[in-house]
Amino acid sequence: MLSRRLIRQFIALVDTGSFTAAASRLHVSQPTLSAGIAELERSLGTPLILRERRALRLTEAGNRLLVHARAIEREFGLAERGVLETPPPAPPLRLGVLASLATRTTAAIAAHFAGDAAGKALLTLTDAPDADLRRRLAEHRLDAIVTTLRSAEEGELLREEGYAMILPAAHRLAGRDVLLPEELAGETMIARRSCEILAETSRFFTARGVRPHFALRSANEDRCLALVAAGAGVTTGPISLAGPGTVAVPLQGYDYRRRIGLIVASGQDALIAASGLRDVLRGSV
Repeated sequence: MLSRRLIRQFIALVDTGSFTAAASRLHVSQPTLSAGIAELERSLGTPLILRERRALRLTEAGNRLLVHARAIEREFGLAERGVLETPPPAPPLRLGVLASLATRTTAAIAAHFAGDAAGKALLTLTDAPDADLRRRLAEHRLDAIVTTLRSAEEGELLREEGYAMILPAAHRLAGRDVLLPEELAGETMIARRSCEILAETSRFFTARGVRPHFALRSANEDRCLALVAAGAGVTTGPISLAGPGTVAVPLQGYDYRRRIGLIVASGQDALIAASGLRDVLRGSV
C-alpha cells in the first residue's frame, strides 16, 4: 500500500541522487530508507531504482511513479497549509443573564449569535439569579454576565429603570398615572420569586397593611407575566417586563430602581469585543 512516508522517501532519493543524502534530508538512517524503497517496490510489484556503480537511475515504472508522487506530495502540502492557515474557531462566549431580564432581551442576544455566517461566535447562555451569576463569573465558569450593578463603578451600565405595578391591560386601574398602595388591598397577586427586591417588596406592602391573596409564586418570569396578561392577578416588577397584554403603572412610595449592566471576567475583554456583544446589548436592554 502506498503511503506518504514511502512517497516522500522515493522523491528524496530521486532529488538527492543517493541513499546517504536522502536519508540525511529525511532525518532517518540509511538502512531505514533502503527498507522503505524496497517496501515501495514490493507493494508495486516492480523495480523503481536501478542501482549503478556511481549513480541511481529510474526504471520506466520509476519515471511514471515520479510524476504521480510529486503531484501527491504537492496536494499533501496544499492540504497542510490550508489547515494551518485557517484560523481556529473562536471559543464559545459563556454569557450569564439575570433571570429577571425580559425574555425579549435574552432572545435578542441569542439571535445575534445564531446562524451560520462566517465569523459568528458561538454562545452559551446561563439564566440565573444575580448571586449565582457572580459566583460562576468568579469561578471562571462564565466570561461575562448581564446583571444588576451594585455600585456606580461596577461594570458597564446598559439601562437604569424603575419598578412599578404590572397590571392586565384591561384592568380597571390600568389607565392611572400612579397607584396608591391601599388600592391594591383587594387584588390577587402574582409573586415573582426571581425579583431582586422581593424582600423589600414584601416589607413595603406589609408596612401599609396590604396583605393580598397570592394566586401564584414562581421564579418563571414568563409564566408570571402570562397570568397577569390573562387577568389572573397583578405583580410588581421592572417596567421593562411589561409586554403584550400588560401595562406598567407607577406605585406611590415604591421608588426602587435597578441598574442593569455588563460585567466582564478578567482577561475576556478581547472576546467580548470580537463577539459584538456590547452592540447587541445596547440595542436590546
